[in-house]
Formats: sequence, C-alpha cells, structure tokens
Amino acid sequence: MIYLDHAATTPLPEAVADTMYDVLRHQFGNPSAQYPLGREAKELVEEARRTIAGALGCQPSALHFTSCGTESDNWAIRAAAWQGRHTGRHIITTAVEHSAVLEPCRQLEQEGYEVTYLKPDRTGHISAGQVAEALREDTVLVSVMLVNNETGCLFPVADIARLLKERGSRALLHCDAVQGFLKVPCAPAGWGVDLMSLSAHKIGGPKGIGALYVRPDLRNLRPLLAGGGQEGGLRAGTEATAQIAGFARAVELRRENLEEKLLCMAKIRDYAAERLSAIPDLKILSAPGGAPHILSISLVGWPSQNIVNDLGSQGVCISAGSACHQGKPSHVIAALKLSKKVSGGVIRLSFGPETDKGDIDACADALRRHHDTRMPML
Repeated sequence: MIYLDHAATTPLPEAVADTMYDVLRHQFGNPSAQYPLGREAKELVEEARRTIAGALGCQPSALHFTSCGTESDNWAIRAAAWQGRHTGRHIITTAVEHSAVLEPCRQLEQEGYEVTYLKPDRTGHISAGQVAEALREDTVLVSVMLVNNETGCLFPVADIARLLKERGSRALLHCDAVQGFLKVPCAPAGWGVDLMSLSAHKIGGPKGIGALYVRPDLRNLRPLLAGGGQEGGLRAGTEATAQIAGFARAVELRRENLEEKLLCMAKIRDYAAERLSAIPDLKILSAPGGAPHILSISLVGWPSQNIVNDLGSQGVCISAGSACHQGKPSHVIAALKLSKKVSGGVIRLSFGPETDKGDIDACADALRRHHDTRMPML
C-alpha cells in the first residue's frame, strides 16, 4: 500500500501503540482517584502535558486536553463568543476553514451573531489586511487556521495577532493549528494567540485526543462540557490517559530530528510536483511556500472521486480534498473560483516523514494510467 493521505490521518508508530498498551494494562487508574494508582495516572497526564506544551512553547497549565480537534474548535469559538457577549456579536473567520470552525460559526449565526467570511485569492491565501478591513468595534472573535488542510496554504496568524494588538481590539484570536503543529512554526504564546486547537492523529498520535491552548491570563473561560471539573475545571470528563500518553509519545517521536523530517517532506512535495507535472492535463494548485506535507493538484476534466476510487483499487491512498467531506464537494475548492473542469478534478496528496520517491513514482504511474485509460467526463 502507498499511503499519501497524511493530512487525513497518520500511521500510528509501534512505539506509540506500545506506550498506550502499557497504560491501558498497567496504569489504568482514574487520575481523580486519591490512592497511588490514581495519583500515578494523574502524574502521567501532567507529564504528557509538559511534553506537548514544550513542543508548543507554552506553559503546561495553558494546555487542556479534549477529545479531538473538532471539540477544541467548538470550545474555543463558543467560549470566545460568550467571553465577548458584552462587547458585540460579530465574528471574523475565513471561507476556507475546516468544518469544525465553520459549523459552530453557522450555529452562532442562527443565534443572532454576524459572521464575516473572508474569501481567499485564486492561490488560496488570506491576508492580515483582509482582517483589518473586516474588523469592527463589536468584533468578539477572529478565527483563522494556520495551515489549510486542502491546499497547504499558510495563513498569517502572527501578523493577525499583531494587528489586533495594534488596533487595541478586544476580539479574541483563535487558530486551528491541527494541520500546522510540528509541520510549520507554531508559537501561540510568542505570537499573542488567545486560543489554539491541536489534534494528535495528524502527527502520528492516536485518534480521540486533542488539546486547546488557552492564553494563561484569559480568565473565566466558559467550559463546553459541564461535569466533574477535570482539566482545571474547564473540561469535564475522565481523562483518556492512554490517548494522552500516546499523544505525548507521538510528539516526542516527531520532534526527533524534526528539521530534517520537515526538509525531507518539502523535498518530496517538490519532487511530486515535478513528477506529476509531466502528466497531460494535470495542474498543480498548491502555491509555492506552503506547508511541506500537502500538495493539491487537479487532473483537469477527470472527476476526482473516480480518480480516488481507481487509485485506491491499485493500493494508492489519496483524497479528493478533505477526508471529512466524505465525497461531497469541497467548500475550500469552491472558494478558489476555479473552472468546473479544474475544480472537479482536484485531489490532494499529503506526505509524512516516511514518504519516499518510490511512493511518488507509484502514484504518478497510477495517475498516468488513469488519464490514459479513462475518458474525461467533466
């Protein structure tokens, strides 16, 4: 199998699985329990928190575990809206955010909030200037992702944080960094970001565990889940100790020779762009300077879902945009205002540290066969 869908999820290293199994078998205590087995589980959670916070460059107390990136996004957006309820009811986000951001924003619209959706340019980029133009006195939240999960575009989160500070805005800044953490620079504390969402399974960790960074001096953040008062009273629910330990172990593994891994992924992305460009009717969509692990392309005129199905039958795993869309048209690609033939043929390749040129060659050969043996239908 050739796996080129790391932006959807990543393989779980054996070392991560071993860590999780050991916790499940031998450190299964409830972290809230007061006897030694419980205290041992509590220390495991706190050690994991320190490990992940170290990679994020923040205080451990600023990091709160959740069930996934989607929960982190929902919590951040809902909490920011509540936090600013006396300031206003205006939110700024982009038209190309993950659905985990767009859907809670749409829910808030149903509750009387006004949401400004910033549109990208033809290359998929958003500028801090667009945020500046949309910013109002009653803006309570700006939510902008770090890396777009379909195009690989980097968004200027640090510049936006600086803009909000210069303007003296009371709006909170949330960043969905699920695709960016440990792939591009990511420093919420240094940038001045108020809230940042993370997920483990994009970096070789398990599914079912994420985190939300909360700026340390951001007081009275409203929990999304009410209950037993775990995570400093901010996120109720018994901590998923095995997943948390797996998250931390994945961070440790990914950080080993990280710069070398990122350079290798960038070289693989560039090699893929060069190799695939030789296929007739294939168009590279990802702009230069994007994330090292994502390449968006279009086989112009050939339906993307047919391409994904055909290559899958040959053991090559790619996606038609985000895996979360489950075959539905992508709002991200629609926002780029591409022609029907181009947008209908969009597929995404995404890479991990272990992806090599042989994987790219196999994918390129399969795509060429699809082009040569199937008729265009768009």
